[in-house]
Amino acid sequence: MSIRAVVWDVDDTLFDYTTADRAGMRAHLAAEGLLDAYDSAEQALARWRAITDSQWARFAAGEVSFEEQRRDRVRVFLGQELTDAEAEAWFERYIGHYEAAWALFPDVLPVLDALAASHRHAVLSNSSLHVQDRKLRVLGVHDRFEAVLCAAELGVSKPEAGAFLAACEALDLPPRRVAYVGDHPEIDGRGAADAGLVSVWIDRNGAQTWADAPAGPHRIASLAELPAILRSDTRFGAPSTFR
Repeated sequence: MSIRAVVWDVDDTLFDYTTADRAGMRAHLAAEGLLDAYDSAEQALARWRAITDSQWARFAAGEVSFEEQRRDRVRVFLGQELTDAEAEAWFERYIGHYEAAWALFPDVLPVLDALAASHRHAVLSNSSLHVQDRKLRVLGVHDRFEAVLCAAELGVSKPEAGAFLAACEALDLPPRRVAYVGDHPEIDGRGAADAGLVSVWIDRNGAQTWADAPAGPHRIASLAELPAILRSDTRFGAPSTFR
């Protein structure tokens, strides 16, 4: 059974979120005069990322709204009881620096070009449509995708099967005919596999050992490896690309 469509994660899969976030936050903290409160810029950036991950988990679990997790990231980071308006203003100043560093990974346009004629494409993100729709437009790839689906509007987040199945429904295809590509081994990799999609986990940095890797997804280090997987789905006993 051939794979007819690819559904993509956005942040740290198509878009180099980690680099943009680090560069944007470093510039923002310098502009706000906050770097002197830390032993190093790396310490400040590590704290921001840890707070971001923690607050994002609350949003993914449905505990807070997308906007609330943003405001709470600022409050926790600054250690201040800010009003909503104050927290939003601080975050918006950060966004200006962050957006200045936006970029696709170098392997994105080549693989989208290579698959343009053979596969349909959509996006499924655990963010909001307002954020990701604009991001894809600024990055110049929005028109590559038939549908852009996000957790904030769907009401269900990856790794829940309902999120992946909503993307399949948007394409009017059964899960077995759809591949999902994402950077998180559990949220994307195992989640898509458990939902019945052909799951492809892109592990650009080789962050996990074989023993730590989840069962189910194909594991790749570059999107250049993706076309070979789509031409030959290995779920039924052919040699696996998982490494």
